Amino acid sequence: MHKIARISMALGIAWAISACGDKQASADRAQEAQKAIQQGMQKEKAMMEGMQKGVEDVQKKMADESKK
Repeated sequence: MHKIARISMALGIAWAISACGDKQASADRAQEAQKAIQQGMQKEKAMMEGMQKGVEDVQKKMADESKK
């Protein structure tokens, strides 16, 4: 009877330790995903700013051409 109790206790401790590791790994994955999303948003913002600058340049050129 004592062996069964010890084995079940050892299995319970091993399960608890592995569950803690899963939570940490899950938190790490969530943090990495958040970081990737932020980087993507920064890249998209830079791309949009570049496109806006391009539009402004084209508009400026068109205005200069119409003055000639």
